[in-house]
Amino acid sequence: MSNAALSPLPSADRPDAAARLRDALLAASFTADGLLELLGAPAYAALSRSETVPALRATRGDTPLELLVRLFLLQQPVRHARVAHVLPVDACLESGWLVAVGDDELTATVDVRPYGGSDGEDWYIVSDLGCAVGGAGGIGNRAEGVVLGVGGASTTLAGLTVRTPVAAALDLGTGSGIQALHAAAHATRVTATDVNPRALHITALTLALSGVQAADLREGSLYGPVREEETYDLIVSNPPFVISPGARLTYRDGGMGGDDLCRSLVQETGARLTEGGFAHFLANWQHVEGEGWTDRLRAWVPRGCDAWIVQREVQDIAQYAELWLRDAGDHRGDPATYQARYDAWLEEFEARKVKGVGFGWITLRKTSAATPSITVEEWPHPVEQPLGETVRAHFDRVDYLRDHDDAALLGAHFLLAAEVVQEQVGLPGAEDPEHVVLRQNRGMRRATRVDTVGAGFAGVCDGQMSAGRILDAIAQLLGEDPVALRDRTPAQIRLLVEQGFLEPA
Repeated sequence: MSNAALSPLPSADRPDAAARLRDALLAASFTADGLLELLGAPAYAALSRSETVPALRATRGDTPLELLVRLFLLQQPVRHARVAHVLPVDACLESGWLVAVGDDELTATVDVRPYGGSDGEDWYIVSDLGCAVGGAGGIGNRAEGVVLGVGGASTTLAGLTVRTPVAAALDLGTGSGIQALHAAAHATRVTATDVNPRALHITALTLALSGVQAADLREGSLYGPVREEETYDLIVSNPPFVISPGARLTYRDGGMGGDDLCRSLVQETGARLTEGGFAHFLANWQHVEGEGWTDRLRAWVPRGCDAWIVQREVQDIAQYAELWLRDAGDHRGDPATYQARYDAWLEEFEARKVKGVGFGWITLRKTSAATPSITVEEWPHPVEQPLGETVRAHFDRVDYLRDHDDAALLGAHFLLAAEVVQEQVGLPGAEDPEHVVLRQNRGMRRATRVDTVGAGFAGVCDGQMSAGRILDAIAQLLGEDPVALRDRTPAQIRLLVEQGFLEPA
């Protein structure tokens, strides 16, 4: 499809109409909480799977909320007379939020999805028709410049972002504006860029309908629209990271070879961050024959930045190609075209000796430390979102460990982190466990094996005694040489602090 297939958008120059529409939506409880209460959990969850039938069944009545859900979320025409007492219809028609169809019906020109902010705000995400619900294949064959709504990647990135007050924030590849919307809640100035002018228009609508400050919207790719002297305290990006042959779909395909777009984005970020500033990205990266994937990612990190990179998933090349072909709805079209595109994808990967594709999170923090910290790890297990505070705490611990050698660690006081439990693993009836595991029930929900000394040490960390004094007491209980115990234990203490099991008191 071409951009000609996309519907005209509401005017972005009518803040009065957006404000009146927002008031009407709120008055009818067209909010995230209201939507869940109306639809119920099963129908609400079905929307994320691109299934609208349960929601259509739940909105067969005539209440204002049911009418708005059908109109703005389910793309159903609604009789003019039924909605005239719910919405400022004349203003919505004049500004382009609604259009008349037939003799007496109205339809929406865009999808509007209620979205709850991190502090309970009632926001709205605007997107192209058919894009407010679902993930893979949600709208079938997608137009080249289509702008998607809220997806799992969007909410993952929003949850990862450190939410401290900042002066200036930058959203690269803003799409429907969800990251700019979050940033506006804690940044004095927000800049949002996108190579797709339609996305910038929709971002303006999202911000206006959500009742938040407008952003500085700039057209262009990556850092192209950013002036050389500009720096930011926060940079976020959910870029078009899909590794594909060609650049068929603007919303997902970056147009560079392999994972070059993600690499370029990360490498160019160091010069754009203020001291102590954070940058958060979602990305794909290639697993190439004969090359360690962690080495590949370490090479991406710009000078002067600490980094925390987490690989959440790895797919083989066939799985990856099928995922994104289905995302575009290609599996529903001509079988010969589908097979040709599938073959082109595999041909591209084989030419680059790619055996798999990783997906995950990349966080950078600008630092003046002589030796920046780079952590690259695989963690495919469940985590507790939002993780922004967990991310911030990770880098605080990096600073602490960088400033404390082993002698300083032994003189420090520690606290066992909240909601850490101990598990003993061994054969039933055995006198002693085979090993002991400490497990977090919050944040990253990590688990780590510790020896008897490590378990005993963590269990008595209440901030009262120094680490060295605790080890001396353990040595006395176990009949060990206290000097030898002090020599060998700091590495284990350092790991427990690094992973968040222990916190400096």
